Amino acid sequence: MKSFHPVPLSALRAFEAAARCLSFQAAAAQLFVTPAAVSHQVKRLEAHLGVKLFHRGHRAVELTAQGEALAASLTQLFGLINLALDRATAPAHADLRVSTMESFAAKWLAPRLHRFHRDHPEVKVRIETGNEQADFLRDGIDIALRYGPGAYTGVRTEHLLDAPVFPICAPSRPDDSRPPLTQPDELLRHTLLHDESAVGRAGVPDWAAWLESAGVTRMDATRGPVFSSIYLAQEAAIAGHGVALGVGPLVAEDLQRGRLIAPFDHVLANAYAFWIVRPPDGGDGNPAVDAFCRWLREEAAGVDSQTAIGVGAG
Repeated sequence: MKSFHPVPLSALRAFEAAARCLSFQAAAAQLFVTPAAVSHQVKRLEAHLGVKLFHRGHRAVELTAQGEALAASLTQLFGLINLALDRATAPAHADLRVSTMESFAAKWLAPRLHRFHRDHPEVKVRIETGNEQADFLRDGIDIALRYGPGAYTGVRTEHLLDAPVFPICAPSRPDDSRPPLTQPDELLRHTLLHDESAVGRAGVPDWAAWLESAGVTRMDATRGPVFSSIYLAQEAAIAGHGVALGVGPLVAEDLQRGRLIAPFDHVLANAYAFWIVRPPDGGDGNPAVDAFCRWLREEAAGVDSQTAIGVGAG
């Protein structure tokens, strides 16, 4: 029987970092060593395994098939080790890392978060913004809140909120010479504000879809500025720069406080919704994760976007 000597952890760490970065130099920066040290450790691992893990070029490296398979397993393994160490050394006050899009954090989560802190003072919540796919093991994220179709693979997904779409704008100002909006075809006299979230996404309403469904056919649905996020388009509407398409949960607070109005009752359903996304094990055994998800469900149960439209209509 062939005898195997244990592979040094430093060699596995160096290879995993180099495979993730596809760069010995970037891996070295992460590990606080030199690129030569990373290269040496990778060669040591290749010699031990008897397989080639990288194709080495003049300025770049590329994983072999064996390297890809090993890298995927090691990334998961090191993530589990880091998670186990975090839990073993967790202080009395539990930390909970939540990843969500900027607009949802600002417009829905932040105005409500004080209620969770009131009921769970032992949990310290850290909110991080981003809308890319969450890597729970690598980034140490406990819960992700995402706006999308919900068809996420390799994770546990739970519907949180629907996302109906309807026009929103600032209330009329005394110095505004235009009369308040009462009919959709009056949008011709107003600037349309766009965001890129609907571009190329089937079932996500844009201005062309809303105007057509409202029976407005003779209007250029593409005119007006385009913003990189829903949040920026809605902030421009609050500032009085035009009319944007609001996403129900993201504008409910501003409608209720009178910063925005919804001038029409016509609402379009949205193929995208807001989702709670958790690791494959769902964060089982973590009371802070369970408490936060339970709180999210309770808060979502109290949201009625249709009622919010009625409150904000003007």
